[in-house]
Amino acid sequence: MTDQPAEVIEAASRVGRYRWVICGLLFAATAINYVDRQMIGVLKPTISAELGWSETSYAGIVVWFQLAYAVGYLAFGKVMDVVGARFGYAIAFVIWTAAHMLHGAARTALEFSLVRALLGVGESGNFPAGIKAVSEWFPARERAFATGIFNAGANVGAILTPIVVPYIVVTLALGWRAAFVITGAFSLIWLVAWIWIYRRPREHPRVSPAELAYIDSDPADVGEPIAWGRLLGYRETWAFAIGKFLTDPIWWLYLFWLPDFLSKRYQLDLVSFGPPLIAIYLISDFGSVVGGWCSSRMMRAGFSANRARKLTMLGCALLVTPVFFAQYVGNLWLSVAIIGLATAAHQAFSANIYTLPSDMFPRRAVGSVVGIGGTAGAIGGALMSLYTGKVLELTGSYTLIFAVAGSVYLLAMLIIHLLVPNVRRVDLVAAR
Repeated sequence: MTDQPAEVIEAASRVGRYRWVICGLLFAATAINYVDRQMIGVLKPTISAELGWSETSYAGIVVWFQLAYAVGYLAFGKVMDVVGARFGYAIAFVIWTAAHMLHGAARTALEFSLVRALLGVGESGNFPAGIKAVSEWFPARERAFATGIFNAGANVGAILTPIVVPYIVVTLALGWRAAFVITGAFSLIWLVAWIWIYRRPREHPRVSPAELAYIDSDPADVGEPIAWGRLLGYRETWAFAIGKFLTDPIWWLYLFWLPDFLSKRYQLDLVSFGPPLIAIYLISDFGSVVGGWCSSRMMRAGFSANRARKLTMLGCALLVTPVFFAQYVGNLWLSVAIIGLATAAHQAFSANIYTLPSDMFPRRAVGSVVGIGGTAGAIGGALMSLYTGKVLELTGSYTLIFAVAGSVYLLAMLIIHLLVPNVRRVDLVAAR
């Protein structure tokens, strides 16, 4: 990738920054997405006690979400490439919000499985839409940073959940069912803002000519949307998909089982495990932004996309490894620091791996490639959930679980490098 002309960068920074408003909307949507996603993990001890869930029954409910997420991710990747981010995102948001609110009416494990599956379909549209919007609104050198910022919304959502849920359930004494309905209804404000504000850069009246020139300073795309089957013929697609298959499940693990781990290991309850969870996800937020900033800063300093992304991801993979020892630490806050380091490293790794499709493929194929990778990640997450539930039911220990969590990033990094020794744009026209 060549450097942008200095006068274009200077003009963009001096005249136009509306693209960051779009990034802010993506951040907010991702925060809402993760509040809705994580609530079942925070409420697991409460709901399990009331409805009598076993470890494997809870794992089964999580798996239904992840399998539906896998199918939906693939579909929404294509939807974003065909109908665009504006309406595609709105469709996904309506589906997942309705499903989230329906949790308040579920009474059996089967009913929870059904509403979780519907939630998975809707929530699967979040990242294909977000990555598509970033590819439309940001030049290549800013995409990892923008992705890191909106991806940090996941951590904000994870922080808000243990604050909001105990307040509704315990302080207001409205119960866990009301928590699903209230949070879902409140989030509809975002949908109105998205439909009102979002347009493609060339169609938006608030974008200055200088900012538009900066956004469009990468080479223009040529041609029609690319079929999934054709994309599967590229090693670059498989590098992204395998990386997601190996690393996404670890984030699912933290999201759905951290409250359970803290509850069992340190005897915490719905109110008392809030501060440790908040601390972990605050650290994660820092990692998400710094990880995106780091590779973007390297590229501005003259590093290639290949070197900047891979150096950042390798550093993150190494920082994850101490998480194995978190389970053996007797002090709660030392354990929180170790897990927080791992979650921050995951988010930094994620900000960069999510940027690879836009580094390697033209904009018209980005949504589909992200969809393929997201599907692979959700399938891996479902397998990890089954593994976690079975291990906990048989051993009652997180030893084997954290062993996987601490090692797969280095494996993912090795496979990505072997499949794609040099990250660069695929010439889809020449490859026909």
